[in-house]
Amino acid sequence: MSRAKDLVLPSMNLIIMKSSPILRQLRMEEKLLRSTSENWCIINDGTSDPTIVMGVSGKVQELVNVESVMGDGIPVIRRFSGGGTVIVDGGTVFVSLICNKGAVPGLQPYPRSIMDWTGELYGRVFGGFGDFHLRENDYAFGSRKFGGNAQSITKDRWIHHTSFLWDYDVKNMGYLKQPTRAPKYRLERHHMEFLCRMKDYFPCRSTFIERTIAALSSHFSVTLIENKTIIDPSNTKHATSTKLLTKQELEATLSSLHENPTVQQVLL
Repeated sequence: MSRAKDLVLPSMNLIIMKSSPILRQLRMEEKLLRSTSENWCIINDGTSDPTIVMGVSGKVQELVNVESVMGDGIPVIRRFSGGGTVIVDGGTVFVSLICNKGAVPGLQPYPRSIMDWTGELYGRVFGGFGDFHLRENDYAFGSRKFGGNAQSITKDRWIHHTSFLWDYDVKNMGYLKQPTRAPKYRLERHHMEFLCRMKDYFPCRSTFIERTIAALSSHFSVTLIENKTIIDPSNTKHATSTKLLTKQELEATLSSLHENPTVQQVLL
């Protein structure tokens, strides 16, 4: 009887979306992290429009080419979790894991421990489809990054979310500045030398999604939840810290850069 108990897996709710706006996704994740006690996996296959997403402490003037972003009307979001800055679009596949601290036996609720566990999880997903590595806080094939991660840890729960570059538009990468803080393995490479596309290593997006669900099923009893049954993330009691930067905020940043051209040169 005790042996049967050991085989009982914790439950995980699975939400699969297609081209949902990344702002809606992030607000949904923040609500599920802070307002529920269940384990969740959210998969969003692409997002509707090119959008820049920064970590909670990211500085626009250091990370974004503000003038070109404003000129082309690219939205900029500050999410509730840490991590770096990415530009996402229809070529990005998002996978987010929201878990209770005791959901994975032996997993310590610390960033490195969570990162190592997800690295093993995705190692099974990508097994046989490229030279997969967890490099510092990134997922990479060889020495080129294709998955960027961010985390947030609360008292009883944690979230680990990833933007996977199935494909990307070279032009969009020009909206991002070369970060002043970067992983050592980047070796000061520019975006095009540092990044790679999943589609060059993996057969199709649906196969990736199927293998991700299969890998999760070795740790959780996964139940698909209809997206329409999830309460609107805007209707929530907790204070959301995920926000779309206003035109006024971007204009203020641009003005400060113009007033301090020497600072702008250093950042560029």
